Amino acid sequence: MPSVTSMDSVTLYLLLLGLVAVERLAELITARRHTAWSVARGGREYGRGHYPAMVALHTALLVGCAVEPWLAGRPFVPVLGWSALAVVVAAQGLRWWCIATLGPRWNTRVLVVPGLPLVEAGPYRLLRHPNYVAVVAEGIALPLVHTAWLTALGFTVLNLLLLRVRISCEDTALTQGGRLRAAASVPRAGASS
Repeated sequence: MPSVTSMDSVTLYLLLLGLVAVERLAELITARRHTAWSVARGGREYGRGHYPAMVALHTALLVGCAVEPWLAGRPFVPVLGWSALAVVVAAQGLRWWCIATLGPRWNTRVLVVPGLPLVEAGPYRLLRHPNYVAVVAEGIALPLVHTAWLTALGFTVLNLLLLRVRISCEDTALTQGGRLRAAASVPRAGASS
């Protein structure tokens, strides 16, 4: 592994966070386009009330990641940092696999188009909510790339609370037309049985 000095590691970490922020913007652009597609087909949105909290939490994750290593003097610990980076990359891969599998039905909002069957391909053949596996993994790993453990802990606790609401909302939305019953045997990511 390459040697990373303290100043270089912070600079590289900020670059990583910048790339993640650009990825988030790409998600929002994709979601906006997909929202138009869904609405044009009679799509209905569920759970609008929790959406601002989700946006705020994900924004706070990036801010916390940028600020904690600098304010608290968190070091780059190679064995932790490189391992966490590998998890971040894997989480991004899983996230975009979800997006590619759902196509125009993927969104940052909960939108359901009447009459469309439940997607059971790609990662959805293994888990009902694979995108949230990616979110949880990234929320823990991204801060730990530069030892921002307080950010990892805070985000994880708040995210788990939010995911309970979000997954319940999605399951309720997908129950329409019996679509969720077809996938009842698929394990639920982030939800207790």
